[in-house]
Amino acid sequence: MRKICFFILILFLVGVSCDSGNGELKHNCLDPEIESKIDNIISELTLEEKIGQMSQFTIDLIGKGGNAYFSDEPFDIDLVMLDTVIGKHKVGSILNTSNNRARTTEVWENSIRLIQERALQETGIPVIYGIDAIHGVTYTAGATFFPQEIGMAATFNREIVERGAQITAYETRASNIPWNFSPTMDVGRDARWSRQWESYGEDTYLNAQMGTATVRGYQGSDRNSVRNSNIAACLKHYLGYGVPVSGKDRTPAVISESELREKFYEPFRAAIVDGGALSIMVNSGIINGVSTHADYRLLTEWIKEDLGFDGVIVTDWADVQNLYTRDNISKDYKGAVKAAINAGIDMVMEPYNLAFCPALKELVEDGEVSTERIDDAVRRVLRLKYRLGLFEKPYWPRAEFPDFGSNEHEAVAKSAAAESITLLKNENTVLPLPSNARILVTGPNANSMRTLNGGWSYSWQGEKTEDFAQQYNTIYEALQNKFGTANVKYEPGVTYKMDGQYFEENTPEIQKAVTAASGVDYIVLCVGENSYCETPGNLDELTLSENQTNLALALQKTGKPVILVLNEGRPRLIREIEPGSAAVVQTYLPGNFGGDALSDILSGDINPSGKLPYTYPKYEQGLITYDHKPSQNIAGKMEGAYDYGAQTSVQYPFGFGLSYTTFTYSNMIVDKTDFTSDDIVKVSVDVTNSGEVEGKESVLLFSSDLVASLSPDVRRLRGFEKISLKPGETKTVTFDLKGEDLAYVNELGKWTIEEGEFMLQLGDQTTNINCTKTKVWETPNK
Repeated sequence: MRKICFFILILFLVGVSCDSGNGELKHNCLDPEIESKIDNIISELTLEEKIGQMSQFTIDLIGKGGNAYFSDEPFDIDLVMLDTVIGKHKVGSILNTSNNRARTTEVWENSIRLIQERALQETGIPVIYGIDAIHGVTYTAGATFFPQEIGMAATFNREIVERGAQITAYETRASNIPWNFSPTMDVGRDARWSRQWESYGEDTYLNAQMGTATVRGYQGSDRNSVRNSNIAACLKHYLGYGVPVSGKDRTPAVISESELREKFYEPFRAAIVDGGALSIMVNSGIINGVSTHADYRLLTEWIKEDLGFDGVIVTDWADVQNLYTRDNISKDYKGAVKAAINAGIDMVMEPYNLAFCPALKELVEDGEVSTERIDDAVRRVLRLKYRLGLFEKPYWPRAEFPDFGSNEHEAVAKSAAAESITLLKNENTVLPLPSNARILVTGPNANSMRTLNGGWSYSWQGEKTEDFAQQYNTIYEALQNKFGTANVKYEPGVTYKMDGQYFEENTPEIQKAVTAASGVDYIVLCVGENSYCETPGNLDELTLSENQTNLALALQKTGKPVILVLNEGRPRLIREIEPGSAAVVQTYLPGNFGGDALSDILSGDINPSGKLPYTYPKYEQGLITYDHKPSQNIAGKMEGAYDYGAQTSVQYPFGFGLSYTTFTYSNMIVDKTDFTSDDIVKVSVDVTNSGEVEGKESVLLFSSDLVASLSPDVRRLRGFEKISLKPGETKTVTFDLKGEDLAYVNELGKWTIEEGEFMLQLGDQTTNINCTKTKVWETPNK
């Protein structure tokens, strides 16, 4: 009877949720053949084997020598520990790299083959291996590295983001790894946060669009058959991780119900519904006093029930333990396991603690975790393994992926870096530089591959980058290649303490840099941050370091034009040195080809086209996002005793970015001035390259709800397209704007659009449209 009911459910889901026939991906489409196989496996598994499928441990636990936290070099699998992890505990997933170090594809192939052979011998079920391939295959030597997500967002180019994800998927498969803990979908709305650079910036729509493009690039179009050169995506970190009150990693957040749904949930919803993401990783922190790993509402109701999500929800690193040891919501570890599993966790990333397996077994035997909850979790894990083709092909020869690290892949990475770099200031058109320019290259980021890549690069904190990336060019080396060795000098003035914490610097030698400037025409000053990731990247002061600020001020006094190059994961404050800089260029964390891309832009061989995916703050007490409330930007003063000014000043606004040419907007047209939530409003504008250089322009569509029951955002990004224009050329850019996309979420968590006027903006063009009917709805799948 149970099987009959199950297949009726399967047929229903397939009938209402599968591909519509027009190629559009649907978010919940089950394959009856896969479900039948899963049903048979579950009926034969012991409780221990089921729990094993819900377990994930780090590879150092099964490495030879050392202990659970590190392994001997060269790395090899310890067959005795493998027998404990796979043989005794029946573990279904392994993650990470050994000794926090990138491995060759050959090492990956040999290691994963041994793991899979032992798993198949023990249970007949392959292991699913997971990795953090954040901007390329982080832990594989020779992989193609792209700009970090914040730089990919700055391209405002969905196509290059999707193509980069396709290449990363191919090279991850070449490493014998089918599951990627990416993309990071946290909306980075706090410049202080140490993972700002892992996000697609501060805007919800931009995150949703870029995240969905990344998922499609990773997984392809058939989520039931993610094979060959594709991998499973894992959205992280669900939900609200990027806005801790303190600004520090893994600390609590306070988010209103309306913002939680509208700003932070929406990118995850889009990547699941529109992208078909197969897995989700949970936020390590606490939202409104509730530990996310124990939040039944967010994990089960919002995701599994409301969206019909049929994939896997996995914890972050050791976060079940954190419910007990850090958050104190349980008196013991067993209680923490109970809370997480019952909240909706399907797989527990317990990197070292094998006590998870017996703890969960006791909970099931004692009736504190139901068999149904266990079977649901196991079904989801097995479904992911079938979708990835692991039962048919659990490992494969590296030779099947001849394009790994190819010139073609690297050309795409360089193009992405070039499109991401953002020109923020160009006083008196100092850029591009003449071909015979004599240049001093200085600053702590001038001659470092580590700083170009940032964290998650060959190692977690990126500190091993120089061991693997010597064949690529630093900024200094790239400028030498471009302008000639004789014309380019290097004197850093300030250097990082590479064996210390990311913010530590050596004793500065500023006068050396000032002296070196005497024989040059231009100074390229490269400042920012050393590499960091997660909690080790926390900071207490957002201002650029004192040494770097002093170096900039001293060089500006020479009278030579200073081109300020920012190479940083988050926007460090530069208000003291920005006025004296002739030009400002933001490179973010552009990857291995960042130096080459920057040299092409400084020379004029490439016209910059990046735009800021966040608001660049001017003051630490003036942090703000572009979609703030009107009360945060008061232009005038109140009358009477409470007369004050609250105008917020920023260094550069969201969406800002200069070019070596100019673009003129004209003829903005809407096909209807009255609309309802069910309508589509066509919005078009003509864009002309009115300058003398070919260039690319990101056309951004903004909307403003002029009056609403809840104070509306001053504006919101509702669409973007990137176009290329020759001098004098005009193109018409058209957007299909859904009426429902102008809605907001009210204080009860319901989507709401009200009668009244909206202003639409494209460049300097604006027009108003009028909503004629109020509508309120609850479904999150808008």
